[in-house]
Amino acid sequence: MRNRDISLIAIGLFSGAVIGGVLGNLLGWILPEGVVKDFFLTSLTFDIGSSLGNKVGVIVIDLSIIIFKLGLAIDFNFTSIIGFATAYYILRYFR
Repeated sequence: MRNRDISLIAIGLFSGAVIGGVLGNLLGWILPEGVVKDFFLTSLTFDIGSSLGNKVGVIVIDLSIIIFKLGLAIDFNFTSIIGFATAYYILRYFR
């Protein structure tokens, strides 16, 4: 990965995580209710608003004339991590 541009690596890993998340949601529609479905659909969410104490997940900056609302949330499930690892493998070994 030494000769690769950092933006190519970031886009590749991001797209792998997105494709994995989409595949996880498709598996959620196909699989019947049970432990396996819960395993694939259980996710962990990180957002910048709740880390600062806001329950909504959005940072609000009120300047009286203008109000800025900033939010970013990242949602990981098992298949998005598998997609991330697959993209890493492809970027690492298939130059």
